[in-house]
Amino acid sequence: MKAAIYRGPEDLSVETVASPEVGPHEAKMRVHACATCGTDAKIFHHGHPRLEPPQIIGHEIAGEIIEVGDQVHGLAIGDRVQVIAAVPCGECWACKAGRMGICINQTSMGYQYPGGFAEEMIIPHEVLTVDGVNHIPDHVSYDEASVTEPLACALNAQSLVNVGPGDTVLVMGAGPIGCLHVRLARAAGAAKVFLADINGGRLELSQNVVHADRAVDMSAEDLGQIMVDETDGIGPSVIITAAPSGAAQEQALEIVAPGGRVSFFGGLPKDKPMISVDSNVVHYRELIIAGANGSSPAQNREALGLIASGAVPVADLITHRLPLDQVREAIAAVTSGEAIKVVIRPGDRS
Repeated sequence: MKAAIYRGPEDLSVETVASPEVGPHEAKMRVHACATCGTDAKIFHHGHPRLEPPQIIGHEIAGEIIEVGDQVHGLAIGDRVQVIAAVPCGECWACKAGRMGICINQTSMGYQYPGGFAEEMIIPHEVLTVDGVNHIPDHVSYDEASVTEPLACALNAQSLVNVGPGDTVLVMGAGPIGCLHVRLARAAGAAKVFLADINGGRLELSQNVVHADRAVDMSAEDLGQIMVDETDGIGPSVIITAAPSGAAQEQALEIVAPGGRVSFFGGLPKDKPMISVDSNVVHYRELIIAGANGSSPAQNREALGLIASGAVPVADLITHRLPLDQVREAIAAVTSGEAIKVVIRPGDRS
Protein backbone atom coordinates (compact mmCIF):
# COMPACT_ATOMS: atom_id res chain seq x y z
CA MET A 1 0.00 0.00 0.00
CA LYS A 2 0.94 3.67 -0.21
CA ALA A 3 1.47 5.73 2.93
CA ALA A 4 2.83 9.17 3.82
CA ILE A 5 5.85 8.55 6.04
CA TYR A 6 7.00 11.38 8.30
CA ARG A 7 10.72 11.13 9.08
CA GLY A 8 11.37 14.57 10.56
CA PRO A 9 10.72 18.28 9.99
CA GLU A 10 10.07 18.99 6.28
CA ASP A 11 10.63 15.29 5.54
CA LEU A 12 7.34 13.70 4.49
CA SER A 13 7.14 11.37 1.51
CA VAL A 14 4.61 8.97 0.03
CA GLU A 15 6.12 5.52 -0.12
CA THR A 16 5.08 1.96 -0.87
CA VAL A 17 5.05 -0.09 2.33
CA ALA A 18 3.73 -3.46 3.41
CA SER A 19 0.02 -3.66 4.09
CA PRO A 20 -0.46 -3.91 7.87
CA GLU A 21 -1.51 -7.23 9.36
CA VAL A 22 -4.49 -7.29 11.68
CA GLY A 23 -4.21 -8.85 15.14
CA PRO A 24 -6.97 -10.73 16.95
CA HIS A 25 -8.03 -7.64 18.93
CA GLU A 26 -7.77 -5.20 16.01
CA ALA A 27 -9.57 -4.23 12.83
CA LYS A 28 -8.25 -3.03 9.50
CA MET A 29 -9.80 -0.27 7.45
CA ARG A 30 -9.43 1.15 3.98
CA VAL A 31 -8.99 4.88 4.51
CA HIS A 32 -11.35 6.83 2.27
CA ALA A 33 -10.79 10.28 3.78
CA CYS A 34 -8.31 11.79 6.20
CA ALA A 35 -8.72 15.51 6.78
CA THR A 36 -5.70 17.70 7.46
CA CYS A 37 -5.38 20.33 10.16
CA GLY A 38 -3.01 22.84 11.69
CA THR A 39 -1.49 20.15 13.89
CA ASP A 40 -0.41 18.21 10.79
CA ALA A 41 1.26 21.39 9.54
CA LYS A 42 3.02 21.89 12.88
CA ILE A 43 4.28 18.31 12.81
CA PHE A 44 5.50 18.70 9.23
CA HIS A 45 7.38 21.92 9.92
CA HIS A 46 8.57 21.43 13.51
CA GLY A 47 7.92 17.88 14.70
CA HIS A 48 6.08 17.02 17.89
CA PRO A 49 7.43 15.90 21.29
CA ARG A 50 4.96 13.01 21.45
CA LEU A 51 5.73 11.71 17.97
CA GLU A 52 8.83 9.62 17.29
CA PRO A 53 9.62 9.27 13.55
CA PRO A 54 9.29 7.44 11.33
CA GLN A 55 5.51 7.39 11.48
CA ILE A 56 2.45 7.53 9.25
CA ILE A 57 0.68 10.70 10.34
CA GLY A 58 -2.93 11.86 9.90
CA HIS A 59 -5.62 11.66 12.56
CA GLU A 60 -8.98 12.90 11.18
CA ILE A 61 -9.98 9.54 9.78
CA ALA A 62 -12.94 7.91 8.03
CA GLY A 63 -13.07 4.71 6.02
CA GLU A 64 -14.36 1.19 5.50
CA ILE A 65 -13.69 -1.94 7.54
CA ILE A 66 -11.94 -4.55 5.38
CA GLU A 67 -10.77 -7.09 7.99
CA VAL A 68 -11.75 -7.85 11.58
CA GLY A 69 -9.73 -9.72 14.20
CA ASP A 70 -11.38 -12.85 15.59
CA GLN A 71 -11.68 -11.31 19.07
CA VAL A 72 -13.40 -8.12 17.85
CA HIS A 73 -17.16 -7.71 18.16
CA GLY A 74 -19.48 -5.02 16.83
CA LEU A 75 -17.62 -4.44 13.57
CA ALA A 76 -18.07 -6.19 10.23
CA ILE A 77 -16.42 -6.04 6.84
CA GLY A 78 -17.98 -3.23 4.84
CA ASP A 79 -18.89 -1.05 7.82
CA ARG A 80 -18.37 2.67 7.17
CA VAL A 81 -16.65 4.14 10.23
CA GLN A 82 -15.05 7.20 11.78
CA VAL A 83 -12.15 6.73 14.20
CA ILE A 84 -11.21 8.89 17.18
CA ALA A 85 -7.83 10.63 17.19
CA ALA A 86 -7.03 11.04 20.90
CA VAL A 87 -7.13 7.65 22.60
CA PRO A 88 -7.82 7.62 26.37
CA CYS A 89 -6.76 4.68 28.51
CA GLY A 90 -10.16 4.30 30.16
CA GLU A 91 -8.54 3.40 33.50
CA CYS A 92 -6.87 6.49 35.01
CA TRP A 93 -8.53 8.85 37.50
CA ALA A 94 -9.42 11.32 34.73
CA CYS A 95 -11.10 8.68 32.57
CA LYS A 96 -13.01 7.26 35.53
CA ALA A 97 -14.15 10.78 36.41
CA GLY A 98 -15.61 11.18 32.93
CA ARG A 99 -12.80 13.45 31.71
CA MET A 100 -11.36 11.26 28.97
CA GLY A 101 -10.18 14.34 27.06
CA ILE A 102 -7.47 14.90 29.69
CA CYS A 103 -6.49 11.25 30.18
CA ILE A 104 -3.02 11.17 31.75
CA ASN A 105 -2.06 8.15 29.62
CA GLN A 106 -3.50 9.42 26.33
CA THR A 107 -2.10 8.13 23.07
CA SER A 108 -3.07 9.25 19.57
CA MET A 109 -3.59 8.03 16.05
CA GLY A 110 -0.77 9.25 13.85
CA TYR A 111 1.50 9.61 16.88
CA GLN A 112 1.88 6.33 18.78
CA TYR A 113 -0.14 4.41 16.16
CA PRO A 114 0.15 4.65 12.36
CA GLY A 115 -2.39 7.19 11.14
CA GLY A 116 -4.69 7.90 8.25
CA PHE A 117 -2.45 9.29 5.52
CA ALA A 118 -2.36 5.78 4.08
CA GLU A 119 -4.46 3.53 1.91
CA GLU A 120 -4.99 1.11 4.81
CA MET A 121 -4.78 1.47 8.58
CA ILE A 122 -5.04 -0.72 11.65
CA ILE A 123 -7.58 0.33 14.26
CA PRO A 124 -5.71 -0.65 17.42
CA HIS A 125 -7.13 -2.53 20.36
CA GLU A 126 -6.72 0.60 22.50
CA VAL A 127 -9.23 2.45 20.29
CA LEU A 128 -11.72 -0.41 20.29
CA THR A 129 -11.49 -0.76 24.08
CA VAL A 130 -12.81 2.78 24.65
CA ASP A 131 -15.53 2.53 21.98
CA GLY A 132 -13.61 4.84 19.68
CA VAL A 133 -15.11 3.69 16.38
CA ASN A 134 -18.37 5.25 15.18
CA HIS A 135 -20.58 3.97 12.37
CA ILE A 136 -21.19 6.56 9.65
CA PRO A 137 -24.82 6.94 8.54
CA ASP A 138 -25.39 6.09 4.88
CA HIS A 139 -26.23 9.67 3.88
CA VAL A 140 -22.99 11.09 5.35
CA SER A 141 -19.97 11.04 3.04
CA TYR A 142 -16.53 9.88 4.12
CA ASP A 143 -15.27 13.43 3.53
CA GLU A 144 -17.87 14.85 5.91
CA ALA A 145 -17.22 12.13 8.50
CA SER A 146 -13.50 12.97 8.53
CA VAL A 147 -14.41 16.38 9.96
CA THR A 148 -15.97 14.70 13.01
CA GLU A 149 -12.80 14.82 15.10
CA PRO A 150 -12.14 18.59 14.87
CA LEU A 151 -15.84 19.23 15.44
CA ALA A 152 -15.63 17.07 18.57
CA CYS A 153 -12.76 19.26 19.80
CA ALA A 154 -14.88 22.36 19.23
CA LEU A 155 -17.77 20.66 21.02
CA ASN A 156 -15.53 19.96 24.00
CA ALA A 157 -14.46 23.61 24.18
CA GLN A 158 -17.98 24.99 23.90
CA SER A 159 -19.24 22.55 26.52
CA LEU A 160 -16.59 23.77 28.95
CA VAL A 161 -17.76 27.39 28.59
CA ASN A 162 -21.44 26.42 28.35
CA VAL A 163 -22.34 28.05 25.04
CA GLY A 164 -26.11 28.14 24.84
CA PRO A 165 -29.27 30.08 23.99
CA GLY A 166 -28.98 33.83 24.18
CA ASP A 167 -25.18 33.96 24.16
CA THR A 168 -23.25 36.43 22.04
CA VAL A 169 -20.19 34.57 20.84
CA LEU A 170 -17.01 35.96 19.32
CA VAL A 171 -14.71 33.50 17.55
CA MET A 172 -11.19 34.87 17.10
CA GLY A 173 -9.56 32.97 14.26
CA ALA A 174 -11.21 32.24 10.91
CA GLY A 175 -9.48 29.00 10.06
CA PRO A 176 -11.35 25.69 9.74
CA ILE A 177 -11.76 25.27 13.49
CA GLY A 178 -13.08 28.83 13.75
CA CYS A 179 -15.67 28.02 11.09
CA LEU A 180 -16.74 24.95 13.05
CA HIS A 181 -17.03 27.05 16.21
CA VAL A 182 -19.31 29.53 14.41
CA ARG A 183 -21.63 26.79 13.23
CA LEU A 184 -21.57 24.90 16.51
CA ALA A 185 -22.42 28.06 18.50
CA ARG A 186 -25.37 28.65 16.20
CA ALA A 187 -26.51 25.05 16.69
CA ALA A 188 -26.29 25.62 20.46
CA GLY A 189 -28.70 28.55 20.18
CA ALA A 190 -26.37 31.55 20.37
CA ALA A 191 -28.20 34.79 19.61
CA LYS A 192 -25.31 36.32 17.66
CA VAL A 193 -22.00 34.91 16.46
CA PHE A 194 -19.09 37.07 15.33
CA LEU A 195 -15.93 35.99 13.50
CA ALA A 196 -12.62 37.88 13.58
CA ASP A 197 -9.16 37.40 12.11
CA ILE A 198 -6.04 39.40 11.32
CA ASN A 199 -5.82 37.80 7.85
CA GLY A 200 -8.39 39.58 5.72
CA GLY A 201 -8.21 37.07 2.89
CA ARG A 202 -8.78 34.07 5.13
CA LEU A 203 -11.59 35.92 6.91
CA GLU A 204 -13.35 36.66 3.62
CA LEU A 205 -12.98 33.05 2.46
CA SER A 206 -14.51 31.71 5.66
CA GLN A 207 -17.20 34.39 6.04
CA ASN A 208 -18.46 33.66 2.53
CA VAL A 209 -19.22 30.14 3.73
CA VAL A 210 -20.32 30.43 7.38
CA HIS A 211 -21.97 33.89 7.27
CA ALA A 212 -21.30 35.04 10.82
CA ASP A 213 -23.50 37.91 11.99
CA ARG A 214 -20.48 40.12 11.47
CA ALA A 215 -16.93 39.47 10.32
CA VAL A 216 -14.20 41.74 11.64
CA ASP A 217 -10.87 42.22 9.90
CA MET A 218 -8.63 42.92 12.87
CA SER A 219 -5.88 44.26 10.60
CA ALA A 220 -8.09 47.16 9.55
CA GLU A 221 -10.87 47.46 12.16
CA ASP A 222 -11.08 48.05 15.92
CA LEU A 223 -12.43 44.74 17.24
CA GLY A 224 -12.97 46.05 20.76
CA GLN A 225 -15.05 49.03 19.64
CA ILE A 226 -17.06 46.93 17.21
CA MET A 227 -17.91 44.47 19.97
CA VAL A 228 -19.02 47.37 22.20
CA ASP A 229 -21.25 48.63 19.40
CA GLU A 230 -22.67 45.20 18.57
CA THR A 231 -23.47 44.24 22.18
CA ASP A 232 -24.91 47.50 23.55
CA GLY A 233 -21.70 48.23 25.43
CA ILE A 234 -21.59 44.90 27.27
CA GLY A 235 -19.19 42.77 25.27
CA PRO A 236 -19.57 39.17 24.06
CA SER A 237 -20.69 36.70 26.70
CA VAL A 238 -18.36 34.06 25.23
CA ILE A 239 -15.08 34.48 23.36
CA ILE A 240 -13.27 31.56 21.77
CA THR A 241 -9.65 32.14 20.77
CA ALA A 242 -9.37 29.69 17.88
CA ALA A 243 -5.88 30.78 16.88
CA PRO A 244 -2.38 30.25 18.31
CA SER A 245 -2.15 33.87 19.43
CA GLY A 246 -1.25 35.21 22.86
CA ALA A 247 -2.38 38.66 21.73
CA ALA A 248 -5.83 37.24 20.95
CA GLN A 249 -6.03 35.67 24.42
CA GLU A 250 -5.05 38.94 26.10
CA GLN A 251 -7.57 40.94 24.06
CA ALA A 252 -10.32 38.43 24.75
CA LEU A 253 -9.96 39.05 28.49
CA GLU A 254 -10.13 42.78 27.89
CA ILE A 255 -13.32 42.83 25.81
CA VAL A 256 -15.42 39.94 27.14
CA ALA A 257 -18.58 40.86 29.06
CA PRO A 258 -18.60 40.92 32.86
CA GLY A 259 -19.36 37.38 33.97
CA GLY A 260 -18.20 36.21 30.57
CA ARG A 261 -16.43 33.02 29.59
CA VAL A 262 -13.26 32.77 27.54
CA SER A 263 -12.06 29.58 25.88
CA PHE A 264 -8.33 29.32 25.23
CA PHE A 265 -8.80 26.87 22.36
CA GLY A 266 -5.71 27.59 20.28
CA GLY A 267 -2.46 26.51 21.92
CA LEU A 268 0.44 28.96 21.86
CA PRO A 269 3.88 28.40 20.32
CA LYS A 270 6.13 26.52 22.71
CA ASP A 271 8.78 29.23 22.53
CA LYS A 272 6.27 31.92 23.51
CA PRO A 273 3.59 30.40 25.79
CA MET A 274 3.26 33.25 28.31
CA ILE A 275 0.67 36.03 28.23
CA SER A 276 -0.01 39.06 30.42
CA VAL A 277 -3.23 38.92 32.44
CA ASP A 278 -4.68 41.64 34.65
CA SER A 279 -5.79 39.41 37.51
CA ASN A 280 -8.01 42.14 38.91
CA VAL A 281 -10.03 42.21 35.68
CA VAL A 282 -10.65 38.49 36.04
CA HIS A 283 -11.37 38.92 39.76
CA TYR A 284 -13.73 41.90 39.78
CA ARG A 285 -15.57 41.05 36.57
CA GLU A 286 -15.93 37.40 37.60
CA LEU A 287 -14.57 36.03 34.34
CA ILE A 288 -14.19 32.34 33.62
CA ILE A 289 -11.17 31.16 31.61
CA ALA A 290 -11.29 27.59 30.32
CA GLY A 291 -8.63 25.65 28.49
CA ALA A 292 -9.70 23.16 25.85
CA ASN A 293 -7.67 20.29 24.48
CA GLY A 294 -8.91 17.42 22.36
CA SER A 295 -12.11 15.46 22.84
CA SER A 296 -13.54 12.23 24.21
CA PRO A 297 -14.95 9.22 22.34
CA ALA A 298 -18.45 10.28 23.46
CA GLN A 299 -17.92 13.76 22.00
CA ASN A 300 -16.86 12.18 18.69
CA ARG A 301 -20.15 10.29 18.61
CA GLU A 302 -22.07 13.46 19.41
CA ALA A 303 -20.18 15.42 16.75
CA LEU A 304 -20.90 12.81 14.08
CA GLY A 305 -24.54 13.01 15.11
CA LEU A 306 -24.54 16.79 14.65
CA ILE A 307 -23.11 16.36 11.16
CA ALA A 308 -25.59 13.60 10.29
CA SER A 309 -28.59 15.61 11.50
CA GLY A 310 -27.55 18.70 9.56
CA ALA A 311 -27.28 20.77 12.74
CA VAL A 312 -23.64 21.48 11.89
CA PRO A 313 -23.07 21.32 8.11
CA VAL A 314 -19.48 20.61 7.10
CA ALA A 315 -19.51 19.64 3.41
CA ASP A 316 -19.15 23.25 2.23
CA LEU A 317 -16.16 23.79 4.54
CA ILE A 318 -14.16 21.27 2.51
CA THR A 319 -12.50 23.41 -0.14
CA HIS A 320 -9.79 20.99 -1.29
CA ARG A 321 -9.85 17.25 -1.94
CA LEU A 322 -6.47 15.80 -2.88
CA PRO A 323 -4.95 12.36 -3.46
CA LEU A 324 -2.37 10.96 -1.07
CA ASP A 325 0.45 11.78 -3.47
CA GLN A 326 -0.33 15.47 -2.90
CA VAL A 327 -0.20 15.39 0.88
CA ARG A 328 2.56 18.01 0.95
CA GLU A 329 0.40 20.30 -1.19
CA ALA A 330 -2.46 19.70 1.25
CA ILE A 331 -0.32 20.79 4.18
CA ALA A 332 0.86 23.84 2.22
CA ALA A 333 -2.75 24.84 1.59
CA VAL A 334 -3.46 24.56 5.33
CA THR A 335 -0.36 26.57 6.22
CA SER A 336 -1.04 29.36 3.72
CA GLY A 337 -4.66 29.81 4.69
CA GLU A 338 -5.83 29.43 1.09
CA ALA A 339 -8.07 26.53 2.11
CA ILE A 340 -10.68 26.07 4.78
CA LYS A 341 -10.65 22.28 5.14
CA VAL A 342 -8.46 19.95 3.09
CA VAL A 343 -9.27 16.25 2.80
CA ILE A 344 -6.81 13.62 1.62
CA ARG A 345 -8.40 10.75 -0.30
CA PRO A 346 -5.85 7.92 -0.24
CA GLY A 347 -7.74 5.88 -2.82
CA ASP A 348 -7.64 8.65 -5.44
CA ARG A 349 -4.81 8.89 -7.93
CA SER A 350 -3.15 12.14 -8.98
